Amino acid sequence: MSAASSPAAIPTVEAVWAALAEVPDPEIPVISVVDLGVVHRVAVGTGIAVELLPTFVGCPALDVMREAVRTRLASLAPGATIDVRFTFAEPWTSDRITAAGREHLRASGFAPPLPGGAQLLQVMPHATCPYCGSRRTRLENAFGPTLCRATHYCDDCRQPFEAFKPV
Repeated sequence: MSAASSPAAIPTVEAVWAALAEVPDPEIPVISVVDLGVVHRVAVGTGIAVELLPTFVGCPALDVMREAVRTRLASLAPGATIDVRFTFAEPWTSDRITAAGREHLRASGFAPPLPGGAQLLQVMPHATCPYCGSRRTRLENAFGPTLCRATHYCDDCRQPFEAFKPV
Protein backbone atom coordinates (compact mmCIF):
# COMPACT_ATOMS: atom_id res chain seq x y z
CA MET A 1 0.00 0.00 0.00
CA SER A 2 1.46 3.38 -0.98
CA ALA A 3 1.75 6.30 1.42
CA ALA A 4 -0.87 8.18 -0.61
CA SER A 5 -3.48 5.46 -0.12
CA SER A 6 -2.72 4.56 3.49
CA PRO A 7 -5.36 5.46 6.06
CA ALA A 8 -4.92 8.72 7.95
CA ALA A 9 -3.07 8.44 11.23
CA ILE A 10 -5.44 9.48 14.01
CA PRO A 11 -3.78 11.51 16.78
CA THR A 12 -4.37 10.93 20.46
CA VAL A 13 -7.03 12.82 22.40
CA GLU A 14 -4.22 14.73 24.12
CA ALA A 15 -2.74 15.79 20.77
CA VAL A 16 -6.16 16.99 19.61
CA TRP A 17 -6.60 19.06 22.80
CA ALA A 18 -3.11 20.54 22.30
CA ALA A 19 -3.98 21.48 18.71
CA LEU A 20 -7.27 23.03 19.82
CA ALA A 21 -5.35 25.11 22.37
CA GLU A 22 -3.75 26.84 19.35
CA VAL A 23 -7.09 27.86 17.82
CA PRO A 24 -7.95 31.45 18.76
CA ASP A 25 -11.49 32.57 19.43
CA PRO A 26 -12.55 34.43 16.26
CA GLU A 27 -13.93 37.42 18.17
CA ILE A 28 -11.34 37.61 20.97
CA PRO A 29 -8.16 36.19 19.42
CA VAL A 30 -6.07 36.60 22.59
CA ILE A 31 -7.79 33.51 24.01
CA SER A 32 -7.96 30.01 22.56
CA VAL A 33 -11.15 28.02 22.24
CA VAL A 34 -9.77 25.71 24.94
CA ASP A 35 -9.03 28.52 27.41
CA LEU A 36 -12.40 30.07 26.62
CA GLY A 37 -13.96 26.77 27.68
CA VAL A 38 -16.03 26.18 24.55
CA VAL A 39 -14.56 22.74 23.81
CA HIS A 40 -17.08 20.37 25.36
CA ARG A 41 -15.88 16.99 24.11
CA VAL A 42 -13.11 15.46 22.02
CA ALA A 43 -13.24 11.90 20.73
CA VAL A 44 -10.91 9.97 18.47
CA GLY A 45 -11.58 6.67 16.75
CA THR A 46 -11.73 6.24 13.00
CA GLY A 47 -11.73 10.05 12.84
CA ILE A 48 -11.82 13.07 15.13
CA ALA A 49 -15.03 14.40 16.66
CA VAL A 50 -15.21 17.68 18.55
CA GLU A 51 -18.21 19.22 20.26
CA LEU A 52 -18.18 22.94 20.97
CA LEU A 53 -20.43 24.96 23.28
CA PRO A 54 -21.56 28.31 21.86
CA THR A 55 -20.93 31.19 24.27
CA PHE A 56 -24.20 32.74 23.23
CA VAL A 57 -27.24 31.50 21.31
CA GLY A 58 -27.05 33.03 17.88
CA CYS A 59 -23.34 33.90 18.11
CA PRO A 60 -22.37 35.16 14.64
CA ALA A 61 -18.87 33.63 14.86
CA LEU A 62 -19.95 29.98 15.07
CA ASP A 63 -19.21 29.14 11.43
CA VAL A 64 -15.81 30.86 11.62
CA MET A 65 -14.98 28.98 14.84
CA ARG A 66 -16.06 25.63 13.36
CA GLU A 67 -13.92 26.18 10.27
CA ALA A 68 -10.88 27.29 12.31
CA VAL A 69 -11.13 24.12 14.42
CA ARG A 70 -11.62 21.94 11.34
CA THR A 71 -8.65 23.56 9.56
CA ARG A 72 -6.32 23.13 12.55
CA LEU A 73 -7.30 19.48 13.02
CA ALA A 74 -6.94 18.79 9.29
CA SER A 75 -3.34 19.99 9.52
CA LEU A 76 -2.83 17.70 12.53
CA ALA A 77 -4.32 14.67 10.81
CA PRO A 78 -4.35 15.11 7.02
CA GLY A 79 -6.98 12.92 5.39
CA ALA A 80 -8.76 12.09 8.65
CA THR A 81 -12.50 12.49 8.95
CA ILE A 82 -13.13 15.52 11.15
CA ASP A 83 -16.54 16.22 12.63
CA VAL A 84 -16.98 19.56 14.43
CA ARG A 85 -20.41 20.24 15.90
CA PHE A 86 -22.04 22.65 18.29
CA THR A 87 -24.05 21.31 21.17
CA PHE A 88 -26.32 22.72 23.80
CA ALA A 89 -25.87 19.60 25.98
CA GLU A 90 -24.86 21.99 28.74
CA PRO A 91 -24.74 25.76 28.67
CA TRP A 92 -21.45 27.59 28.35
CA THR A 93 -20.82 29.93 31.26
CA SER A 94 -17.93 32.25 31.94
CA ASP A 95 -16.93 29.87 34.76
CA ARG A 96 -15.54 27.59 32.02
CA ILE A 97 -12.79 30.12 31.17
CA THR A 98 -9.46 28.78 32.45
CA ALA A 99 -7.16 30.73 34.76
CA ALA A 100 -4.73 31.18 31.85
CA GLY A 101 -7.59 32.40 29.68
CA ARG A 102 -8.63 34.94 32.32
CA GLU A 103 -5.06 36.24 32.44
CA HIS A 104 -4.87 36.49 28.63
CA LEU A 105 -8.11 38.48 28.65
CA ARG A 106 -6.95 40.80 31.43
CA ALA A 107 -3.57 41.40 29.79
CA SER A 108 -5.30 42.40 26.55
CA GLY A 109 -7.60 44.93 28.24
CA PHE A 110 -10.66 42.70 28.40
CA ALA A 111 -12.15 42.29 31.88
CA PRO A 112 -12.32 38.61 32.75
CA PRO A 113 -15.40 37.61 34.70
CA LEU A 114 -15.06 36.73 38.35
CA PRO A 115 -14.88 32.95 38.84
CA GLY A 116 -18.24 31.80 40.14
CA GLY A 117 -19.39 35.39 40.09
CA ALA A 118 -22.20 35.24 37.58
CA GLN A 119 -24.86 35.79 40.25
CA LEU A 120 -22.93 38.70 41.77
CA LEU A 121 -22.48 40.32 38.37
CA GLN A 122 -26.18 39.96 37.58
CA VAL A 123 -27.07 41.84 40.76
CA MET A 124 -24.21 44.31 40.50
CA PRO A 125 -23.09 44.85 36.88
CA HIS A 126 -19.55 45.94 37.75
CA ALA A 127 -16.41 44.43 36.38
CA THR A 128 -12.83 44.75 37.58
CA CYS A 129 -10.88 47.12 35.35
CA PRO A 130 -8.25 45.13 33.43
CA TYR A 131 -5.97 48.18 33.29
CA CYS A 132 -5.80 49.36 36.91
CA GLY A 133 -7.65 46.68 38.90
CA SER A 134 -10.29 49.09 40.19
CA ARG A 135 -13.80 47.93 41.02
CA ARG A 136 -15.06 51.51 40.61
CA THR A 137 -16.45 50.71 37.18
CA ARG A 138 -19.81 51.09 35.58
CA LEU A 139 -21.72 49.43 32.81
CA GLU A 140 -21.74 51.84 29.88
CA ASN A 141 -23.59 49.69 27.36
CA ALA A 142 -25.07 46.24 27.83
CA PHE A 143 -24.81 45.77 24.07
CA GLY A 144 -21.12 45.52 23.22
CA PRO A 145 -19.58 44.64 19.87
CA THR A 146 -21.02 41.12 20.08
CA LEU A 147 -23.98 39.57 21.90
CA CYS A 148 -21.82 38.05 24.65
CA ARG A 149 -19.93 41.25 25.55
CA ALA A 150 -20.75 44.55 27.25
CA THR A 151 -18.88 47.85 27.44
CA HIS A 152 -17.78 49.23 30.82
CA TYR A 153 -15.96 52.36 31.99
CA CYS A 154 -13.44 52.70 34.83
CA ASP A 155 -13.94 55.77 37.02
CA ASP A 156 -10.37 55.58 38.35
CA CYS A 157 -8.19 55.28 35.22
CA ARG A 158 -10.92 56.57 32.88
CA GLN A 159 -10.53 53.76 30.38
CA PRO A 160 -13.38 52.01 28.57
CA PHE A 161 -13.12 48.23 28.39
CA GLU A 162 -15.13 45.19 27.38
CA ALA A 163 -16.27 42.32 29.58
CA PHE A 164 -18.28 39.16 29.08
CA LYS A 165 -21.90 39.45 30.06
CA PRO A 166 -22.75 37.28 33.05
CA VAL A 167 -24.16 33.98 31.85
